[in-house]
Amino acid sequence: MRYMLDTNICIYIIKNHPPHVLRRLEALKQGAAVMSVVTYAELRAGLEIQTTHRAQDELVLSLLVSKIPVLPFTESDAASFGVLRAAVRDRNRNAMDRLIAAHAVSTGTTLVTNNDADFKDYPGLVVENWALSS
Repeated sequence: MRYMLDTNICIYIIKNHPPHVLRRLEALKQGAAVMSVVTYAELRAGLEIQTTHRAQDELVLSLLVSKIPVLPFTESDAASFGVLRAAVRDRNRNAMDRLIAAHAVSTGTTLVTNNDADFKDYPGLVVENWALSS
């Protein structure tokens, strides 16, 4: 099974809090976890906003993406976005989350997030929440 990590899960891994999220990642084979380029964009945006510890945060993000591959967003991912947009027309949904959901569906990965409600009702999307205590 392959997993696509949502932005909040990547932040939990970076901060090692809660620690069981990092342990769950470490239990996987190399390459079993990926991130969407959309998640990477959100992490980069957070880094750009950051004013303290910038160099350290840049290094940490570089280390993260060296271990968790960033998948490009392709034409088939865009088609998946269209399907999800038509299926769930709630305009209150975050467009970035919808792109991440489409990317997970298109690539056949399980989306790992702590924002279950943001990804509810998307057809074909499989979600796991590693932040919940096991």
